[in-house]
Amino acid sequence: MERVWLQNYPRGVPADIDPEQYASLRDLIEEAFGRYGHLPAFSNLGATLTYAQLDELSRAFARWLQQHSGLVPGDRLALMMPNVLQYPIALFGALRAGMVVVNTNPLYTARELEHQLRDSGAKAIVIVENFAHVLQQVLARTDLKQVLVTGVGDLLGMPRGLIVNFVLRRVRKQVPPYRIPGSLSFKHALSLGLGGAPERVPIGPDDVAFLQYTGGTTGVSKAAVLTHRNLVANILQARAWLGPALVRPHGRTVITALPLYHIFSLTANCLMWTTMGARNLLITNPRDFAGFVKELKRNPFFFISGVNTLFNALLHTPGFESVDFSQLRVSLGGGMAVQRVVAERWKAVTGNVLTQAWGLTETSPAACINPLDLDFNGSIGLPIPSTDVSIRDDAGGELPLGQAGEICVFGPQVMRGYWNRPEETEQVMFGDWLRTGDVGRMDPQGFVYIEDRKKDMILVSGFNVYPNEVESVAATHPGVLEAAAVAQPDENSGEVVALFVVRKDPNLSAEALVAHCHTQLTGYKVPKHVYFRQELPKTNVGKILRRALRDELRAAAAAATAPQPGA
Repeated sequence: MERVWLQNYPRGVPADIDPEQYASLRDLIEEAFGRYGHLPAFSNLGATLTYAQLDELSRAFARWLQQHSGLVPGDRLALMMPNVLQYPIALFGALRAGMVVVNTNPLYTARELEHQLRDSGAKAIVIVENFAHVLQQVLARTDLKQVLVTGVGDLLGMPRGLIVNFVLRRVRKQVPPYRIPGSLSFKHALSLGLGGAPERVPIGPDDVAFLQYTGGTTGVSKAAVLTHRNLVANILQARAWLGPALVRPHGRTVITALPLYHIFSLTANCLMWTTMGARNLLITNPRDFAGFVKELKRNPFFFISGVNTLFNALLHTPGFESVDFSQLRVSLGGGMAVQRVVAERWKAVTGNVLTQAWGLTETSPAACINPLDLDFNGSIGLPIPSTDVSIRDDAGGELPLGQAGEICVFGPQVMRGYWNRPEETEQVMFGDWLRTGDVGRMDPQGFVYIEDRKKDMILVSGFNVYPNEVESVAATHPGVLEAAAVAQPDENSGEVVALFVVRKDPNLSAEALVAHCHTQLTGYKVPKHVYFRQELPKTNVGKILRRALRDELRAAAAAATAPQPGA
């Protein structure tokens, strides 16, 4: 397909980047350490690490890995932490030592954790003590040789660190008892590595940097194999896209509320802004929105990323409207569809456009981003530099502009494949192109519009209904806080639309909401069932889990039709 989107590229953004400009993430990171040493790099719970301190501590961890852990370059190291200062130290230390990072959700159950550790073949793990009891349950069934445990307050300095650890352990009782013989304190490992430089092992573009597990919202969790070239390319692509709109980002504050173990925050916040000398303000518990807003008031910021539900929740948190937004230049939404009503309110409150971007774990993640100066248009943007997007039918044929089909992506940020899953890799890759599983279209100006995930589509009497459309209409009702549309089995039409809703107005009725949807949706798209809930199930980054709601309805339907005892 002709690259029609180039006509709308922001001024100064190149059509292509050079993914070979840096041989590895290590080269990018060490360049930043040398350039921005005196500036703040990461802040958390009142403590700050400068780039020079981050350089020293990550070198110490790399040296411990090489000299004391028994691991060799290419071995997998799991990181199981929320947003705390230990994360960037362990991350950059592992990359400098030539290890492969396996990002692990600290909220995993024992079953989920065992699957990821066994599947990745991880040899070591750095884990916050709050979750060590889960690791204890599965440790004997993994290949782990080294377990490093850390407390949330361990790197916050004195007396702050002692106070934080005491409160979490003794007052809030958030550290369940655990026993892992042979485990080592992360702080002790750092002390053993201090005082020297790690061996500079060969690391090339094709070496694996991350085994990044998918969120599991569409099936069994599997790892995308992301190379140093994939991540270097995506960082350079994002920098090229954002660069013309930013002046002197170094030293300025980036709000990092999404967890760093998630690909969106990992690349868009941690990696990209580290290479540009910004300060990542780590929000350890973003669900404490009152505390979150207090942090925003204390720290004027120029960049914030998030998912629709996070932006929506901030807008509904008392005091958010009085935050100082004078420095805010970029508000980046991804991970799920940004709703127009949320984008419009965000701009009204902050004065800044909520820019929608799109990508997947398999694309490191960015593939499309809207121009920063463009008002919300409902699209996921234009393909970023060195990226091609094609809309294909089920047979792989390219579709004309404006016609909906599967979005396929080509670019240097596209993963190598799935870890130890050749058959699943073959299902999503054709040549170097990735089948994303997202249904969308491209308009004549090159803007890409998401219709929905293939597996989330609702089929009503042969007509396709896209949940995003229904949810967007429902969200415009003033009584709705959140909404999720899913398929509900129906004996007449096969499936009908069911809408799960969290109310803003406790008096909102199902009848009133259905009547509202009738004014903007054709009949077969209007919800036939409305279910009110106190909250909706979500992933670790706040993405609504439609699958869980759909499975609930299917289970209820199966139970209703099952033969009854004695019948």
